Amino acid sequence: MPSRPHKRSSLAVQLLLLLEEEPMHAYRMQQLIKERRKDAIVNIAQRNSVYQTLDRLLRDGLIEVRETAREGKRPRSTVYQLTAEGRETLLSWLRTMLSTPAREFPEFPVALASLPALPAAEVADLLERRVSALEELLGTIADDGRAAAAMGVPRLFLVEDEYRRTMAESELRWVRELIADLREGRLTWRR
Repeated sequence: MPSRPHKRSSLAVQLLLLLEEEPMHAYRMQQLIKERRKDAIVNIAQRNSVYQTLDRLLRDGLIEVRETAREGKRPRSTVYQLTAEGRETLLSWLRTMLSTPAREFPEFPVALASLPALPAAEVADLLERRVSALEELLGTIADDGRAAAAMGVPRLFLVEDEYRRTMAESELRWVRELIADLREGRLTWRR
């Protein structure tokens, strides 16, 4: 019987990549994601999300328990390691993610499709706030880039930030154009 395809997620990919480096426990994975600023590309806002994803990867046979250990007075922690199937799956996921645009469902296009629900002037004001948030994001990406350059981090480990910067710059430019169209009456509706 053919095995069912494993459910891919950005967090699962990141966890498998960490386990490819070396076996480690969940808390260490979460620390490394934050230290390497990968929390800008994977959602670990809920602490439990790492544990839930690890449980799924374990259940699917992509990782396995290497050992359960205790450090000092800390509670016991489970150290995970990548399985051969996990490595094959990781590489397959990466090939798909790099070659095939994903059908993603971000919130912003939904809000854009719903513009007539609000008055145009309010939409323009709200988009001005988005401009500020995008400018702040671009500042953070630039600061992180300067810090990484000062530490000698190779570009290979920063390309996702280049992508995020390019996407944010493009969105910022487009939103500014939309605001101008709203303010100058080139885009109108009744509300």
